Amino acid sequence: MAKHGDQARRALLDAAEQLFATEGIDSVSNRKICMHAGNANHSAISYHFGGRENLLRELVERHSQHTRALRSQMMAELPADPAIPDLLRCLIQPVTRYLGGLPVPSWRARFVLQARDVPALAAIVTDVARVDSVVDELVAAIVQAMSVPSGVITGRIWLLSRMVIDVCAEYEAAVAADRAPPQWDEFGVFLTDAAAGMLAAPITVPSNFSPASPGALL
Repeated sequence: MAKHGDQARRALLDAAEQLFATEGIDSVSNRKICMHAGNANHSAISYHFGGRENLLRELVERHSQHTRALRSQMMAELPADPAIPDLLRCLIQPVTRYLGGLPVPSWRARFVLQARDVPALAAIVTDVARVDSVVDELVAAIVQAMSVPSGVITGRIWLLSRMVIDVCAEYEAAVAADRAPPQWDEFGVFLTDAAAGMLAAPITVPSNFSPASPGALL
C-alpha cells in the first residue's frame, strides 16, 4: 500500500510540474492535475498532500536537495584563493548539471520560472533557496572579492539569479522541442562566463539603485 501511495504521489507531482510549467500555475486546476496523472480520484491532491499549497511547496522543494549537494561538493573542491569565475561556477553549474541529468523532456526550470513570478509562491521559492547556506557563503565571497561597491554587486547578483532561471527555462524548452542539443554542461560554462563579465562590468554612472527583493537560485 505504501509503495502504491508513493507512486501516486510521484505521478501527481510529475503531472503538476508539467502542467504548471507549460500552462501556468493559476491556470491549472487540481482536477486537471489528477486527470493528467491518471488518477480517477479527483480529491487525490487533498488526500496525498493535504491540499494545493502543500503540493506546491513540495514541488518547489522537490529537487533542491540534489542541487545543494552538488553545490557543497563543488565548493569543497575550490582552491584556497578562488577567483570570481570559480565562485560563480559553484553557484550556477549545480543548476545546469542537475537539469542536464533529468529525462528529456524535463519541466523543472520552466516550473521554477512560473513559481518565481506567482506572488503566493515567491516567498516559498526564496525560503527554499535560503536553506542552502552555501549560496550565502558564495555570495558573501563574491561581494568581498569584487572591487565595486557591495550594493552594486548585490544588485547584479539579483539580476544574475533571474537571468539564470529565465535562460535555463528557455533552453529546457528548446531541448524538449528538439530545437537545441542537450548540452547542459557547455551551457553552464557559457552562463558562468557571461555572469563573470556582468559582475565585473564598469559602473558608468553612480547609482543608489537596489533590487526590491533578493534572488533565488534553485
